[in-house]
Amino acid sequence: MSGPRIVILDRHQNGEPANPSPEKILSGIPRSRLSNQYADPTQQFFCGWWSSSMGKWRVNYTEHEMCVLFEGRVRLESTDGQRWEFRAGDAFVVPAGFIGTWEVLEACKKWYAIFEPKS
Repeated sequence: MSGPRIVILDRHQNGEPANPSPEKILSGIPRSRLSNQYADPTQQFFCGWWSSSMGKWRVNYTEHEMCVLFEGRVRLESTDGQRWEFRAGDAFVVPAGFIGTWEVLEACKKWYAIFEPKS
């Protein structure tokens, strides 16, 4: 009897379009791609890579997301004015409940791991 298999993430997959909703875009014409490469049976935890061209849009996180940038530079700003800038090599967590903006300053690519709590 075999148990669960290890999942190897592949950053060279093509992915699929995952552009922000037009009503959320504040500047630029961000073009995003997503390659979700693992999801647990409950669909609460999933991971893969995401990439985007430059632009800025509103975000409202219902999930907890761990990000590791391996290309580019981004800026997050909360509705109360706090700002964070990250570049290739940085890792950070965006907690559920974060509301603000996500801005891609230089085309970026990141690994993500997301946990979506049950409502």
